[in-house]
Amino acid sequence: MEKLTILADAAKYDAACTSSGVVRGGKPGGIGTATNSGCCHTFSADGRCVSLLKVLYTNHCCYDCAYCVNRRSNDVPRTAFTPRELAELTIQFYRRNYIEGLFLSSAVLKSPDFTTERMIETLRLLRTEYRFNGYIHAKAIPGADPGLTYELGLLADRLSVNIELPSESSLKLLAPDKTKSAIFTPMAQIRDGSEQSKAELKLYRNAPRFAPAGQSTQMIVGATPESDHHILSLTQGLYQKYHLKRVFFSAYMPVVSHKNLPAPVDFKPPLLREHRLYQADWLLRFYGFTAQEILDDSHPNFDAALDPKSDWALRHPEFFPVEVNRADYEAILRVPGIGVRGAQRIVTARRCGPLTFEGLKRLGIVMKRAQYFITCSGRMLPGLRCSPEGVYRRLAGLEQAELGGAGWQQMTLFDGNVS
Repeated sequence: MEKLTILADAAKYDAACTSSGVVRGGKPGGIGTATNSGCCHTFSADGRCVSLLKVLYTNHCCYDCAYCVNRRSNDVPRTAFTPRELAELTIQFYRRNYIEGLFLSSAVLKSPDFTTERMIETLRLLRTEYRFNGYIHAKAIPGADPGLTYELGLLADRLSVNIELPSESSLKLLAPDKTKSAIFTPMAQIRDGSEQSKAELKLYRNAPRFAPAGQSTQMIVGATPESDHHILSLTQGLYQKYHLKRVFFSAYMPVVSHKNLPAPVDFKPPLLREHRLYQADWLLRFYGFTAQEILDDSHPNFDAALDPKSDWALRHPEFFPVEVNRADYEAILRVPGIGVRGAQRIVTARRCGPLTFEGLKRLGIVMKRAQYFITCSGRMLPGLRCSPEGVYRRLAGLEQAELGGAGWQQMTLFDGNVS
C-alpha cells in the first residue's frame, strides 16, 4: 500500500485521463468499494467510461529533467514495484471491480532498456500467467532498444511516447538527458509497427497485434516561451507524420523550483491556455481546419475571451454568412455553434425541404452562436442587429458563462495576467 500510494501519486502528471479521486468504503448489504489510489477514467471509442489503474513502475530516475517531480536531484520518497507485485496488484484490483485496465508508466530506472524490460515482464505476467485480457496503456521509454519497444507493443493495447516540451531548444534547456531524435524514433517505430500489424491481420487473422489502439503523446504547456501557434503546428505535424490518436496538453504545474522555470510563488497554471489548445485540437481532428488557419505569425496566441472557432470566424468575415440550405458540409462545419452532428443533421434535413431558424433549433444547433454567421433562404435572423464589436462581446459573454463564474476567473489566469 505504501508503494501504491507513492507511485500512484507520482503518475498523476501523465495527462492521458482524469483522476477519479473517490473514496467509498463498503457498507452492510452492499458489494464493492472505491479507492482513490491511482484509479482514473478514460473513454473508449464507443463512449464507455473505463476505469484504469494509473501507476508508475518506479519513481527512481537517472534523468534530471528540471520540470519533473521525479528527477534524480529532487528529494522525494523513492520506491519500485517488482513485476510480480504490480501484476498481482492489477489482477486483484480487477477481480474486486475497482478497475477495467492498467495505465503503466515509469521513471527511467538505471537505463531505458532496463526499465522497459521490467515493464515487459509485468505485462507478460498479466497476459500469460493471469490471462488478463483487459485494456493496457503503456508508456514507451525513449532510447530503449527497438526490439524491446516492439515486445511492449505486442503486450499493450496502446503505447505513448511523451514529447514533453514543444521545441528542441526547450528540451536541451530543461531535459538535457533527452534528445529530439530519441523521442521521435520510437514514435516512428510504433507507427510503422502498427501499420505492418494491420497489413498482416488482413492476410492472417491470428497474426500478433501490435499496439492495436495506436499511440498518443503529451506536451507540457506554459513552462517554456513557445507560442500557441508553434504548439498547434507541432501538434498538426505529429498527427500527419506519426498518425497519433491523440495529443494531450498539460498545463505546467510548478512542483519543483528551478532557475529556468517560472517561479512557483508568482506563476499561475495556464489552465485556460490548455483548454483552448484542446478546443483547437478538436478543430484539427474533426472540423477540417489547419494550424495555419487557426493561428499565424500575426496572431500567434489564442484570444483568452473566445473559443478558437469563434475567433477564426470573427477574423474571416469574408467567409460569412453561410447559407445553410446550399452550403457544403465543410463550410457548415466552420460556423460557430454547429458541430459535427449538427452539420450532418443539416445536410440530411434539408433534403426534405428548406430549413428555417426554428428548424435549426429543433436540430440542436446552438443558435446563440450560429445566428451571427448564417442565413436561411438568403435571410438573416429577423431583428438581428449587431456590429462586429457587439458580436465579439456577446460571444465572449457566452464563453464566460459556459466556463462558469469563478471557474472562468481561475482559467483566465493566462501567462500570469488576468484577462
